[in-house]
Amino acid sequence: MSGDYDLITLDRMLPELDGLAIVTTLRTIGVSTPILMISALSDVDERVRGLRAGGDDYLTKPFASDEMAARVEVLLRRKSTVKEFETALRVADLELNLISREASRADQPLSLLPTEYKLLEFLMRNTGQILSRMMIFEEVWGYHFDPGTNLIDVHIGRLRKKIDPPGLTPLIRTVRGSGYVIAEPL
Repeated sequence: MSGDYDLITLDRMLPELDGLAIVTTLRTIGVSTPILMISALSDVDERVRGLRAGGDDYLTKPFASDEMAARVEVLLRRKSTVKEFETALRVADLELNLISREASRADQPLSLLPTEYKLLEFLMRNTGQILSRMMIFEEVWGYHFDPGTNLIDVHIGRLRKKIDPPGLTPLIRTVRGSGYVIAEPL
């Protein structure tokens, strides 16, 4: 199976193939795409076997097309609310590994202090969004913003020196009167 699919509909009784074996294999190899099992086998034990094999829902034949459409909508809605586990964040050639807590730009490792890492992670999780100084302060430092402090400006300046050195296109931009944004180069 190649490509990304939003949903799989799978008949339990395929010619020469067992739908249960297919769904079990898909789950074993890590396919997390929602699967709607369809079958003429309608007794409770068969439906339970289909769900335990890895099916997300089970529809018995004969069925109304409206019921199938509704079940597909529910599975797609459920999938869109479940966010895949992220292991890395990327903006252009900047990468932040969330597991090892390491950063690199243009394949060169960056040495970040804990606060710089947290600041960069917040910016990258909100790529393309202008973040006010107040939002940054409350997220990174965890308490209410003091408009008289230049703490954010100092940390952004230090972070810029590390991730936007001369020769590389700057990724962190100041939006005058609004805050900061990290985004793909213009």
